[in-house]
Amino acid sequence: LKVILINHGSEPFTIQRGERIGQMVLAPVTRIVWDEVEDLPETARGTGGFGSTGV
Repeated sequence: LKVILINHGSEPFTIQRGERIGQMVLAPVTRIVWDEVEDLPETARGTGGFGSTGV
């Protein structure tokens, strides 16, 4: 595991062994399978498209 650090300050910054400098976040990756169709069914939104809720 490696971490890229950039010091944007003008003063040198020393990191000592054992100091905490990062955080690992594990996130699931969902795999999907597309079901290709010729036409989409009619929806409650109708032909107005995105944002056409009737309000």
